[in-house]
Amino acid sequence: MSQTLKKNALWLTAGLLATLSVSAQAQNLPRAQTLIVSGWQYDTPTSFNPVSPAQSAWPVGNTNSGTNVYELVYETLMTFNSASGKLEPLLATGYTQKGNVITVKMQPAAKWQDGKTLTAADVVYSFELGKREALSYSNLWDYVSSVKAPDAKTVVITLNPKKLNPGLVVNYLGQIVIVPQHIFAAVEKEKTPLAQFTNLKPVGSGPYKVSTYNAERVVAIRDDNYWGKSVWGLPAPKYILHPIFKGNDSANLALSQGNVDVSQSFIPEIWKLKDKGVGTWLSSEPYYLPGSIPLLVVNTTKKGLDNPLVRRAIAMSINYPLIAKTAMSNYSVPANASLLLPSGNEKTLFSAAEVKKNGWSYNPQGAVDILEKQLKAKKGGDGIYVLPDGTRLGPWKLAAPNGWTDWNQALSVVASSGKAVGIDLRTDFPQQSVWQTNLNTGDFDLALNGSTGVSAAGPWPRFQAAMDSRDTPKIGENAFSNYGRYSNPQVAPLLDKAAAATSAADQKNLYGQLDAIFQKDVPAIPLMYRPYEFYEFNTAHWTGFPTSADPYAAPQNAQAGIKMLYKIKPR
Repeated sequence: MSQTLKKNALWLTAGLLATLSVSAQAQNLPRAQTLIVSGWQYDTPTSFNPVSPAQSAWPVGNTNSGTNVYELVYETLMTFNSASGKLEPLLATGYTQKGNVITVKMQPAAKWQDGKTLTAADVVYSFELGKREALSYSNLWDYVSSVKAPDAKTVVITLNPKKLNPGLVVNYLGQIVIVPQHIFAAVEKEKTPLAQFTNLKPVGSGPYKVSTYNAERVVAIRDDNYWGKSVWGLPAPKYILHPIFKGNDSANLALSQGNVDVSQSFIPEIWKLKDKGVGTWLSSEPYYLPGSIPLLVVNTTKKGLDNPLVRRAIAMSINYPLIAKTAMSNYSVPANASLLLPSGNEKTLFSAAEVKKNGWSYNPQGAVDILEKQLKAKKGGDGIYVLPDGTRLGPWKLAAPNGWTDWNQALSVVASSGKAVGIDLRTDFPQQSVWQTNLNTGDFDLALNGSTGVSAAGPWPRFQAAMDSRDTPKIGENAFSNYGRYSNPQVAPLLDKAAAATSAADQKNLYGQLDAIFQKDVPAIPLMYRPYEFYEFNTAHWTGFPTSADPYAAPQNAQAGIKMLYKIKPR
C-alpha cells in the first residue's frame, strides 16, 4: 500500500472511531436538544471545585485562567467580552467607581440551584476566601482594603489607597467565581482544605447542572428554574455534552463531521473545513482575534536555566517563523520578544523599535555567540555545550499537555531549534492534569503555558503573572503565577506604578520599562499569539452562532460568550 493510501486509511479509521465515539456519548440524549462541545476536558473529571488550585473539570473550570471561567454552573459578577474588551453584567447588574470605592449592585432575582437566595454575603465570602486560602486571586487583597455587604444586594469594595490598582480589582469582578457560603463554609468548618474539596455534586447559580460524568463524557443539564430566566430567558440546549477526546485530532475530526457543534481546540488549516459547515469568528485569515501569548516558562531555579544568558541563547535559537507557519497555520505572526500584544487593545503600548533594540529574534548564530563568547561554553563530544563550571546545557524537558497539537508542534520546533545550536531540549507531553500539577508546584524545566489574555485590566495581569515574585511560594508549593519562580527587585515598584497610572503616556513608559527587564532577564519566552479562545462551530445541527458579521456575543464559549446559548437554534 502506498504512503498516501496508508495515510488516508488512518484518517478514515480515526474518523470512524471519532464518529462512533461521539454517537456512543450522545446515546439517550435527543440531538435536537443537545449541544456537543469539545476542547476543554481531556481526561476523567476528578473535581468540580471552582477554587481548587488544580484543574477543575468542565463545565465548572476554575480561576487559574480567565478563559476557564465557564459560567455554566458557577457564575461571576461580571463577564469579559474579548471582542469589545469590556465587562458585561451577570450576577451583578453593574458597578460604579467613585474615588477609591467600587459599588456593585446584585441581580435581585439571583439564587442558588438549591433554591436559596444568592446574596451579597456570598460575594463577600467568595472574595475573602482569597485571604484564608492560597487561591489564584489571593493577590487581590494587596489592592483591596475591604469588601463589605451593606445590604443583601450591594457589595462595596474599598481600594487600598497605598497600593492603587483599580483596573485589576475591576477585572476580578469577571474572574472570581461566586460560591455558596452555606456549602463552602461547612467544608471549612470540617477543617478540610478547600483545595482538597472535590465538590462532585456542585451547587452553583448558573443555568446548567452537572448531570453525569465518567472517563468518556461529561453531561450538563439545563436548570429550568434558573434565576436568570426572568432576565434573559433560558438557554436553547437542554443538554450540553462534552465527549472526552484524548487529543485535538479526534475532536477536530468529530467537528468536521458535524458530530461536535462547538469547539475550542486548535485546527490546522481551518479554511479547508468551510465546505463541511465549519465556521469561525472571522471568515478569512487570520480567522481568530489575537488575545493571548503562550509563554515557554523557564524554571529559573534549575542549574543552568538560572542564568539569563542561557535563557537568552535558548530564546535566540527558536525558529519563530516556523512555529507560526506550522504549529499555528499562520493564525499568528512570528512572536516578538515582548509581553505586549502587537495588535488590538495593546497596540499603542507595543514598540517594535524597543523590541528590536532590547529583545531577540530567530538567530542561531547569535545563540552560539552567547554560548561561546559570553558564557565561554565548550561543546562536548555529543555536540551539547557545557558551561565552565561543568553544567551541561540539558537534557531539559519541554512540557505541554498531551494532545494539544499546536503546543506539541511548537515545542517540537523548540527542541529541534535548541539541539541545532547545541542545547539539549526534549519534548515531554504528559496528561493535562499532570502538566497542571507540575506547573503549579514548579516540577518542570521549561513548560508552555497560556499567559493572561486580553482583559479589562489591560496587560498588567500578564506582566504580574510572569514577573512578580512577591506572592510566589517556594518549589513544591502551589503557585498561581510566576511558575518559574523568577525574581527581580526592580519589577514590583514598576508594577505598582503601572497599576496606578492613568495617562496613556505614563502607561507606555512604565510597560516599556517592564518589557525591557523582561527582555534582559528572559524569565519566559513568547512562542506564538493565540486567540482568547479557539472559537469554532459546525452548523450541521445548530445554527445562529455569533460571528464578526453578527457579533451579538463574543468569539468565546466562556465568560460573555454564554450569550450564544440563548440565540442558537436547532435545525
